[in-house]
Amino acid sequence: MSDRPVVLFLCVHNAGRSVAGRVLLHHYAAGRIEVLSGGSDPGPELNSSVVAVLAERGLDAGAEFPKPVTDEVARAADVIVTMGCGDSCPVYPGTRVVDWELTDPAGLTVDEVRPIVDDIDRRVRGLLTEILGTDA
Repeated sequence: MSDRPVVLFLCVHNAGRSVAGRVLLHHYAAGRIEVLSGGSDPGPELNSSVVAVLAERGLDAGAEFPKPVTDEVARAADVIVTMGCGDSCPVYPGTRVVDWELTDPAGLTVDEVRPIVDDIDRRVRGLLTEILGTDA
């Protein structure tokens, strides 16, 4: 078991928003936080526009893939960040849940996805500061 805080990003398909959140926080936290992601109904593949926007920032999402959230993973989280999955995301008493209302990037172009990833980036930096008391 890790002594690092655990953050779990959840969205419906675990193909865009939650992947961006996981990759960004993993990058900024630099090992100080364990970062996971999952989906309530995982899609067949990652959103190519989200992957492209992350690549523009020098971040590789190549190891990511859509996966279901498991009860075990969710219960291990100190913070669960939900990203548009509404009632389909699990809620666990005693676990801090933060809901980020974000546009779903499904079917959007790279140009349309950039502001969504910018918003996730801003929120991730704020969450990092909250959790660790330090900036990215």
